Amino acid sequence: MRHSFISYIPILTTILSAVFAVQLWRHWRRRPGARYLLWWFLGLAAYGAGTLTESLTTLLGWQEPVFRAWYITGALLGGAPLAQGTAYLLLPRRVADRLTIVLLLVVAFGAALVLASPINYELVEPYRLSGKVLAWPRVRLVSPFVNLYAVVLLIGGAFWSAGRYLRQIGAENRMWGNIAIAIGAILPGIGGMYTRMGYTEVLYVTELLGLLLIWLGYTLIVRDRGPSIHANQQREAAAATPG
Repeated sequence: MRHSFISYIPILTTILSAVFAVQLWRHWRRRPGARYLLWWFLGLAAYGAGTLTESLTTLLGWQEPVFRAWYITGALLGGAPLAQGTAYLLLPRRVADRLTIVLLLVVAFGAALVLASPINYELVEPYRLSGKVLAWPRVRLVSPFVNLYAVVLLIGGAFWSAGRYLRQIGAENRMWGNIAIAIGAILPGIGGMYTRMGYTEVLYVTELLGLLLIWLGYTLIVRDRGPSIHANQQREAAAATPG
């Protein structure tokens, strides 16, 4: 079966995700008290793992273990770790810790269902991934809750931060960085909706564009050396201090 060039896009996305994840890992190692950086690293690792399963499907064809890994890393972990990083950045540490427990329980429950669900092989396409092959339709009801969590915290948090920096002089880079992150987080969700309709190739494109925008936003923010960064550092230090 011949593939269009779009089918090979996840290979590029996987490579870029790995490079970005390494960058976030190094950033976190310089500031180990910043839990949001750790969660963002985990988010990029999950992102890359999801596009890796898409790459393997393009190169090797549909395989059940790869499909199950794709559904877990994509539908359940696509934006959740990144959203959890935003929770640690914007919310009190105690609240973020409790949200972490809830999120992990929901993801673990959803992953268990994905691993246990039979496969309807009549719906399997040789080189295309789709959640419709899961024989237990209720499995697909878990991912919307996780995605809603990501929308509220990751996308909502980025737009909220952009609005806050809009009112600060000299914080233009941070404002545009947060806008880029918000748009970048929206795009894979749009691709996921097309995937449910059978157009998986749209997801491949939006995943790449979304990753590039999130990376651009991150770069704009970390290059900003304005007073708002120092304020965040002081708040992180205070949150990490026992008391």
